[in-house]
Amino acid sequence: MRLQDTLTGKLVELPPPPAAIGMYVCGPTVYQRAHIGNARPFVVFAWLARWLRERGYEVRFVHNITDVNDKIYDAAPGHSAELAREATRWYLEDTEGFGLGMPDAQPLATETIPEIVALIDELIDSGHAYAADGDVYFRVGRFETYGALSGQRPDQVEEQEPSPRKEDPRDFALWKATKDGEDTSWEAPWGVGRPGWHIECSAMAAKELGPEFWIHGGGLDLVFPHHENERAQSLAAGHPFARIWMHNGMLRFTGAKMSKSLGNVATIREVLDAWGPETALLFFLTAHWRKPIDFSDETLTAARAQAETLRNALRGETRTSGDWDALVEALEDDFNTPAALALFHEWARTGALDELRRGLEVFGLGTLGVGESAPHAVVELAERRVRARATSDWDEADRLRAEIEAAGWEVRDTSAPPHFQLVRRAA
Repeated sequence: MRLQDTLTGKLVELPPPPAAIGMYVCGPTVYQRAHIGNARPFVVFAWLARWLRERGYEVRFVHNITDVNDKIYDAAPGHSAELAREATRWYLEDTEGFGLGMPDAQPLATETIPEIVALIDELIDSGHAYAADGDVYFRVGRFETYGALSGQRPDQVEEQEPSPRKEDPRDFALWKATKDGEDTSWEAPWGVGRPGWHIECSAMAAKELGPEFWIHGGGLDLVFPHHENERAQSLAAGHPFARIWMHNGMLRFTGAKMSKSLGNVATIREVLDAWGPETALLFFLTAHWRKPIDFSDETLTAARAQAETLRNALRGETRTSGDWDALVEALEDDFNTPAALALFHEWARTGALDELRRGLEVFGLGTLGVGESAPHAVVELAERRVRARATSDWDEADRLRAEIEAAGWEVRDTSAPPHFQLVRRAA
């Protein structure tokens, strides 16, 4: 298995199975409903974990949640902890909707404070960090290879967070003294405050995977400053840290990076409700993980059509043999999902249905063989209809049936739980 490493720009080979592969992937900062762009790293690395397990590796997949951060304080002054808890719940519910299973661990920054404080203490003791009026900063000038991950020369690095307390404008915060309006804080040897963003992930990764692990993943937008700073902190503390840095390409809305600041966002929940998990997953399959992917009604419609093509093939009777090794070759060469998707279509065309089902299952698309899953909102309507029927509220049941049909689905009553079946209506 060979994977592209951002640091070296080269393909790095994993050891053969059943080697233990630790994988740490940066998750969201939770202050509102996560947009569909946030789902790409979750999906890509969940797929990678599933494939590595298929190949016989022992995988530990860790996907953190940043629940203390400036963005959360800004979004809910005085109530940031409450917002973070609610937005964490949203994120877990929404990502579970893909049907890929959940990571082995999803640590929270707020549950890792003792480890964060201990790591900062180590960096102060070694001279790589210094306290200044309740803040603590990392000395960028003491870390010789700073900038290597993002391709910057240390003398070209711009100031990340202006502060008169810094020795050097390039230095970045490990700990921030509590400010007005911030409702969460912790005691530390240098004063009451809370951690900076970057030190949180260094501490969570070490806690969950140890000082060295194989893969560190996240979106391309995290290379600098987040991952550059993570790498500096951890190596300065004597942790070998990640052997491979993987950065997925960004999701673009009509050609521009999807972002909350631009207002061109669709949430994970909105996409799953409108299109269903199969279409969303197949959409992500269409682009190589390192490349950008364009999000639009047109690209999702095309993904839905591809899903239907594969679903129709799985209803067939033809049985031939496919070349599973061809899928292995595609995915072990830098996890090339577009090549895998092309192979799925070839198997569908030639009737290699056993291999097709097995391959689709890796990507959470095994449900294509048993019919399309209805969007979450439609399932909720069907569940409400079951409850209405149970109380003999036939008018409400009829109204809900009509609403389900208007959404493009037919509901059929069954005797076994959940007491309904949803089938997409013919166009």
